[in-house]
Amino acid sequence: MRYKQQREGVKMKRVAVLGGSGFIGKNLVKNILRDGRYCVTSFDYHLESSCDKSQSLCCIKGDFYNTDDIKKIVEDNDVIVHAICSINPGNSNERYMFAYSHDLLKTVELCEMCSRMGKRLIFISSGGTVYGLQTKMPIVEETLSYPVNHYGNLKLCIENTLRTFSKQQGADIMIARIANVYGPGQDFKKGVGFIDAVLKSGLTGNTVCIYGDGSVVRDYVYIDDACKMLISLFEYSGNYDTFNIATGEGNSQLDILEIVSRYIPDMKKDFVEERSVDVKKIILDNSRIKSIYKDEILSVSQGVESYIDYLKRERKLG
Repeated sequence: MRYKQQREGVKMKRVAVLGGSGFIGKNLVKNILRDGRYCVTSFDYHLESSCDKSQSLCCIKGDFYNTDDIKKIVEDNDVIVHAICSINPGNSNERYMFAYSHDLLKTVELCEMCSRMGKRLIFISSGGTVYGLQTKMPIVEETLSYPVNHYGNLKLCIENTLRTFSKQQGADIMIARIANVYGPGQDFKKGVGFIDAVLKSGLTGNTVCIYGDGSVVRDYVYIDDACKMLISLFEYSGNYDTFNIATGEGNSQLDILEIVSRYIPDMKKDFVEERSVDVKKIILDNSRIKSIYKDEILSVSQGVESYIDYLKRERKLG
């Protein structure tokens, strides 16, 4: 599909989102199109059926692990957003070998291409799992990381590799450490994140399962806010290479239950034994991204309300 090349006589910069059909990827594509300043390529092994409805959107089915597929994407775009990962926190102990042998090495190859062709590469990392065990809150970007699982360690390994390219070869690299993101497009049926799991259970009449006493604190950021903060990095020209994409505020699981109970008052809850892999508290300092992103960031209460409205509107209640 051909791009809409001109808007009011100005050539539009091209942005490719690798993993454009994933939770963050498809929401990022949607928000880039809303922004209106960029042509977008959504690249994924699986494509959304509605992917080709915009004049400023190009959808390409391809394999991140295929060098020719990735080379073409890098050649044809100005900014590359890398939002692909073969493992998640829940399956990192089962798929870690594939991730280290494939994700890490192919990202090195991607970085080399971007560096050689002079393209900006934005890597989607994970704030909570990369920082891991910490005591001082909120966590600033320079904090030494202590990942507690293979997912976080993989992200950190990739980050360090990208920084090496940046320092030794002058590669244009941005690292976005996203906090606990939630909202429309997350796998509602699986209940991936805590907010998503609470809403899924509450809206379907099932019991919400809480590990421990509900005191685990996270920095929850609404998906649209996270995507708009990411977009602000497309034109960034300062000296920083790493940004926390977050609200800068922490909410416990009990806080989330209280917020959701305003909309689902008869929600059933079950407290079970806590898990050793759950870090007690993660709050990210967002002052760096707020220095370039000036829009309002939704509170958790506002975000949950918006998410519930979406789920009811889309009838994703069963």
